[in-house]
Amino acid sequence: MTDATTPGPLTGVTVLDLTNVLAGPYAAYQLALMGADVIKVETPEGGDLARRLGTSAELNAQLLGISFLAQNAQKRSITLDLKTESGAEALRRLVATADVLVENFRPGVLDRLGFGWDHLRALNSRLILCQVSGFGQTGPMRTKPAYDQIIQGYSGMMSVTGTAETGPLRAGFPLADTIGGLAAAFAISSALAGRARTGIGAVIDVSMLETAVTAMGWVVSNLLVDGHEPRPLGNDNGTAAPSGAFTTGDGMLNIAANKQEQFEILCTLVARPDLITDDRFRERESRKTHRAALTAELESALVARSAAEWEDVLSSAGVPAAAVLRVGEMLQSPQIRDRGLVHELAFPGGGDEPLRVLGNGIRIDGRPSAPRTPPPLLGEHTDEILAALGYSAEEIADLHEEGAV
Repeated sequence: MTDATTPGPLTGVTVLDLTNVLAGPYAAYQLALMGADVIKVETPEGGDLARRLGTSAELNAQLLGISFLAQNAQKRSITLDLKTESGAEALRRLVATADVLVENFRPGVLDRLGFGWDHLRALNSRLILCQVSGFGQTGPMRTKPAYDQIIQGYSGMMSVTGTAETGPLRAGFPLADTIGGLAAAFAISSALAGRARTGIGAVIDVSMLETAVTAMGWVVSNLLVDGHEPRPLGNDNGTAAPSGAFTTGDGMLNIAANKQEQFEILCTLVARPDLITDDRFRERESRKTHRAALTAELESALVARSAAEWEDVLSSAGVPAAAVLRVGEMLQSPQIRDRGLVHELAFPGGGDEPLRVLGNGIRIDGRPSAPRTPPPLLGEHTDEILAALGYSAEEIADLHEEGAV
């Protein structure tokens, strides 16, 4: 097993992070966790909007909103006013030395700032440009603004979430943003591998809408292949039964008895072997047809024990089952604690309490992908980065005086 100081696979890669809020910053955070030097380029007037987003009004006022803290560890921050010539020149110098530039402006904004792909490629032919947007760089909706909620609705995700009674529901977390960010990080890593072979950079167009649609998998394929319009099934899994969330004597329990032998073991363990030979439940397709009746029969037996007890009994016998946990319970679970998903860092700017952030659940050679430095204060590394670009102390002072940084 490697230790915490072992370089990550992207060590030596420099990423310019010109993103805001969630999908783009999340993508860049994944690269930082893999060892890339991520330089977050922010506006001097407040920086990333996420610095003001979160449940703590006090942290929002300090430009350390929890949304920002969650996905910007292991990054360095430089402030540049790209509408000034001095700020634009500093970015040009950064581009010339970088491997990747990731941005999530609306399509066309980067061009208007003077940093379209042709200009960037002229500055650095090896540069990989990743553009993350709601709808992509082309198409009739390319310029429309989009946040996670908009994409969840337009993609069809909300139409298959909830029940017939509730109507469409959004996922309780920014699912579309996260999927878009993961897709961007994957595409950038792939482009870096390609560049190692060709020596030539690439421009990547990531559509949050399209990545959300592809993540829906068989839900969309049922319509494409079979003409079956998906509908919300609540906590049930449409591919099998019994597969969903079930009420127990204490708490909810997810069960996914997708195989015939798992169904039979489940029925035996809950002391209902009669369900195995019941004509309604004997075969896989008939179980789906009589899903509600099967759920009622199983829940009448599951009430005998708690979700935690049934989890142990069923899992030990090879039936996939686990209790439905609250977020706090999940964080305290032995599995999450053993894997080291949560990492403690010094709080940005000092403070008595440490900052706890998440890694990404990926281990390489047995080592968790962990941040080593806390999220940066706004512009914390401006002078350091400018000096590395060759600016003298006097020139840096002039840039501050001009308001360009």
